[in-house]
Amino acid sequence: MKFIFERDTWQEIYGAIRKNKIRTIITVIGVTWGVFLFVVLLGMAKGLDNSFRSQFNDFATNTMFLWGQQTSIPNEGFKRGRRMQLTLDDVDALKSQVDDIEYIAPRNVTGRWGTPPGQFVRGSKSGAFQVFGDYPTIDKVSKKKMFDGGRFINEEDIKYERKVCVIGEDIYKQFYDKDENAIGDFVKINGIYFKVIGVYKPTQQGFEGDDSIFLPFTTFQTIFNQGRNISWMVITAKADKNIVNTEATIKTYLKRMHDVHPDDNQAFGSFNLGEQVAKVNGFLSGMRLITYIVGIATLIAGVIAIGNVLLITVKERTREIGVRRALGATPSEVRGQIMLESVLLTFLAGLIGFVFGTLILWGVNTAIGNNDDIPLLNPTVDFFAVTGAMFAIVLLGTLIGLIPAQKAVSIKPIEALREE
Repeated sequence: MKFIFERDTWQEIYGAIRKNKIRTIITVIGVTWGVFLFVVLLGMAKGLDNSFRSQFNDFATNTMFLWGQQTSIPNEGFKRGRRMQLTLDDVDALKSQVDDIEYIAPRNVTGRWGTPPGQFVRGSKSGAFQVFGDYPTIDKVSKKKMFDGGRFINEEDIKYERKVCVIGEDIYKQFYDKDENAIGDFVKINGIYFKVIGVYKPTQQGFEGDDSIFLPFTTFQTIFNQGRNISWMVITAKADKNIVNTEATIKTYLKRMHDVHPDDNQAFGSFNLGEQVAKVNGFLSGMRLITYIVGIATLIAGVIAIGNVLLITVKERTREIGVRRALGATPSEVRGQIMLESVLLTFLAGLIGFVFGTLILWGVNTAIGNNDDIPLLNPTVDFFAVTGAMFAIVLLGTLIGLIPAQKAVSIKPIEALREE
């Protein structure tokens, strides 16, 4: 192996590459393109994954939403079309009977499903907005990002039915001057004074937007005369539970409570966020798999092309190899030089592809910036994936180099010297 560190070995490799510059460049492009494609596709897949995860970063993904609809099957003397009204009694029952539940948050809202919006007034300005009645639990399911100095609804607000509210950033911009402090200010909602205790920032995963108002649930029920009725509930399963199974259990229990036929799938509507997240994760995993398949296939094609070029090179250098053998070069030295040339070409080609792929990802990331319209966030490649790819290139380069190397060793010195 000492020939690797000899200057003559590298001079001969350089000379061989220099003689066939165009052919070598065209061949190297195959491996370069393969690594470039591998890096860019893997980076884009990672960017999509980062973007998706950031949208649900503050949201419990093992969550479902449940609301009442109309029955579709008669049962126990009740006709079909009976309206299901969820109440706080349902919430209490589910808390005590379904062990899978980690959090359950009953919610009410005005400004949806045909109900009039709340009237928000500050000074001479007024506007109509959605008003939510919530427990502090909702902040554990979907975390609200608050501006400095503000807070979300707490248990004391619920207990004492405080007239406090949290407003969205869009409402703040409409009713307050820039840098004006809204915390502690008093506003009117449906003719009743409320104290502003917080302003929340919009988040990508939020379902309320940034133009909504939050009130303590108990205060909401009193003001809008809702009694124990609720619009819907948000339920998060425990970390070790399957939200799909939890959803089925909850619906079965509610059907028994409300005398709904066991086969009636229309009485209660639901949306399972965990199931949707799993589908997206499956899509992203599929993209990564396709990236690996395309990248590896392209790499193999490029490395094979290098092997073919080296075979041609060996044939053109038959006389030169014969002279070296006649002067005392051992078969291992001849074989080693050809294999070293193969490894060198594949490694350099891979390195160039990696550098160009990384530059493209950097350029894309810079161009996108904080643009939320493009579903890419910090498209990068995993260090171990790139390291593995480079190792595979060297290994493939070594293996493919064995073919022309063995061809060179099989050349007999006397026959090589006779060849014109």
